[in-house]
Amino acid sequence: MYIGAYILVGVMTVLFTGLLFLYVRHYLKRWQRQRVAVPGNDELLLARHVKYYQQLDQPAKTRFAQLVRQFLHHTTIEGVGVEVESVDRILIAASAVIPVFGFPSWKYTNLTNVILYPDTFDEQYQFEGDRRNILGMVGSGTLNGQMVLSRQALRHGYTAESGTSNTGIHEFVHLLDKSDGIIDGFPRNFLEHRYSDAWQHIIQQETQNIEEGTSDINPYAATRESEFLAVAAEYFFQEPARLKAHHPALYGILGLIFNQEPAY
Repeated sequence: MYIGAYILVGVMTVLFTGLLFLYVRHYLKRWQRQRVAVPGNDELLLARHVKYYQQLDQPAKTRFAQLVRQFLHHTTIEGVGVEVESVDRILIAASAVIPVFGFPSWKYTNLTNVILYPDTFDEQYQFEGDRRNILGMVGSGTLNGQMVLSRQALRHGYTAESGTSNTGIHEFVHLLDKSDGIIDGFPRNFLEHRYSDAWQHIIQQETQNIEEGTSDINPYAATRESEFLAVAAEYFFQEPARLKAHHPALYGILGLIFNQEPAY
């Protein structure tokens, strides 16, 4: 009799545990679906400010937002003379994700901190005085692993008036270029060696056009090869259809470098 009672209790316990498990799993899945269906603050800010994000399909938007959160989790963002707001964090993270969206597993192992200044700064990282003309900079020496950005320039890059310019993307492309050890305009971790000569030829031809005044590319691209890459990347991500129409060869090789086709 006692054995039968124990068996009955055991069976009831198993049934109760099973029903509880099914109940919890049902409501957990329901909660997860609701959680995914309702956009968080990150997604709302991306949808409001980032044109690149706006043009993605829903699965790509979900992946983009996840990469943004991963970047923010691993990177410290601090303000100097300015309070960092949520929109600043999102725009910095978007600037980091956009150039590497074609490489889902990419991690910025050469970056630990992003320092946000209120406006332009000089080579001594001072944001007061008459010699302030720098919008962003990838740190070196004692500032290795850090990036400095002007908040005004960062935000301007995500406005309708920005045109082909985006300081955030510009600086993160420098960081990608630096991932092979040197910022020289030849991102060896992204550009296959067999395309190096073609890339060199395009840089020379486009630089000549800039110097002759026959190009719509920002003249700053002609100052050095590293700046050509960063400026051309801004154009590629900001106005891809226009770049493809006006500079098809440049658009094509940038598509190979970044493993993306934004002009669709």
